[in-house]
Amino acid sequence: MKLRKFLALLLVLVLITPLIASCANTGGSSDGGTGANAGGDNNSGGGGGGGGGVPPADREHVDLVIYSQLANFSGELTGWAAELLREKFNVSVTIINDGVAGTFQTRMEGGFLGDIILFGNDADDYRDASAAGMLFDWLHDDLLWDYGEFIADHFMQALNKNRSITGTLHGFGHNVAGSASDHQAFYYYPHLRFDLYQQVGSPQINTLEDFIPVLAEMVALEPTTPFGTKTYAVSSFPDWDGDMVMMVKSTPALYGWEEFHIGLYDTKTQTWEGALQEGGWYLRALKFYNTLFQMGLYDPDSQTQTWDDLREKYQNGQAMFNIFSWIADNYNVDENVNAGRMMRPVVAADQINLADGLNVFGGNRVWAIGANSNYPELAMEIINWLSTPEGVLSYNYGPKGVTWDIDADGEAFLTELGLEVHENDDEAVISYGGWTGAYRLGTFEHNNTTWSIDAVNPESPSGLNFRHSEWPSTELAKVVRPIEQAWRDWSGFVKEDDYIRNNGSTVAIASTYRAERKSRQLDTIWRQVTNTIKEGSWNAIYANSDAEFDQIVAQMIADAKAFGYDECVEWILPEVDARKAAENEATAG
Repeated sequence: MKLRKFLALLLVLVLITPLIASCANTGGSSDGGTGANAGGDNNSGGGGGGGGGVPPADREHVDLVIYSQLANFSGELTGWAAELLREKFNVSVTIINDGVAGTFQTRMEGGFLGDIILFGNDADDYRDASAAGMLFDWLHDDLLWDYGEFIADHFMQALNKNRSITGTLHGFGHNVAGSASDHQAFYYYPHLRFDLYQQVGSPQINTLEDFIPVLAEMVALEPTTPFGTKTYAVSSFPDWDGDMVMMVKSTPALYGWEEFHIGLYDTKTQTWEGALQEGGWYLRALKFYNTLFQMGLYDPDSQTQTWDDLREKYQNGQAMFNIFSWIADNYNVDENVNAGRMMRPVVAADQINLADGLNVFGGNRVWAIGANSNYPELAMEIINWLSTPEGVLSYNYGPKGVTWDIDADGEAFLTELGLEVHENDDEAVISYGGWTGAYRLGTFEHNNTTWSIDAVNPESPSGLNFRHSEWPSTELAKVVRPIEQAWRDWSGFVKEDDYIRNNGSTVAIASTYRAERKSRQLDTIWRQVTNTIKEGSWNAIYANSDAEFDQIVAQMIADAKAFGYDECVEWILPEVDARKAAENEATAG
């Protein structure tokens, strides 16, 4: 045991210098630290409370606080998840989110962020909390080795990354993976109303623009929904535009390009092109949507509607094409699929579809422990359990033995109730402990992951990942409906991912790359440039002719350059080199 600890510690330290001179720094003491409000909020007891291996029934009941910048919920956790934590750790959990402006600063000033702390990213707030001594040092008093053994054994690169940020090991980022070459399930790909695509003869689609005449035929075939509303090829929304228009900047992902600052990064060649580059992918995608608009196939409400509006339109069948799986899923409810209507992937022959790579270093949503927690050992035990396969499966699918279990071959599978919940209806009622209710009302509410759901389960004998739709047991249990079988017969594949991968794909390698901070002056220029590009892009989409489109784009480029677009590009180019170097480091192992 001592040898294992020594070797693991050596691995943590070997990639990062200087070595720890003392463990008595940030987040030093396991007895609750020295903060003015040590233990604050619901922590009324003293002492460790971790109990390393103590049966739950023999533990003192503890009220634990999770401060989560990611949670949509605030209050005492209830439901099957609360029952599960009470059963395993004799703990009740209160979640505090960032729903009120200034919550982070208020809690910093009060001296207690939480027992478990979940940061939305590893930038300013995380660094400020570390500098202020508000985060526990996971190496102090062997906390990691004694209460986080699974984490220490499986997340070493993620731990290394975390320590490199501030010089002290305070935790790790979300969505950890075991291999940099693995990737998440595809979610960028063209979805069509497959039933209508068949009815117009399933035309060959060779490149992006070939979708346009096919979509025109499909809309002509079904010009209104069963509810009497007009149909379109595409509907969109502006809420997630960022530096460029969301639907426009995301469409090049069908060809392996990923948004990167004010432009696109080719994940195949590790090169970059600016959003305003003549003949580049952003302007090509912009023209694609403008052509649809000129033909009456693009929803004119797209610039002003919300995500909820968009979701309702796709659910009602008002649009027939999209590039995101999570939008298409809104249409594929039982009522539609049973009636022979479904959105399914139909890719162009020249596509090289982008998939997000899995990250051995973890993402930027950090798991941490409060320096002034009275229960750092217990906090570590809970994070460690959520990092085990049992914890991951429970977080994603519910209580073991109720919605999922392990078969005789050692593989996870969904029970009949689990299939109902996760394949059909998350309103299905489950009972666990002293709680009964709709599954979705009883879930964990902290909203952060440990393993990526697409990572290989280290306890799976055949190397299956955590995503239930990829398990053979899930596929065997499905009732394949006629429209689903029709797509399988047409594509030659059972699973969507296999079909897309066979056509051609590329992976955006996850790495330790982090953008440098911009100067205040550049930040001001950046906002002016990006606002100009977004406004100009929307105006271009709604252009009524090719000539008007060209005029709007030319004006957008001129205005962006006048505001300092070229200065932004000068800042971006070294960032491209930094990203490329970080990717090469990740794939080198």
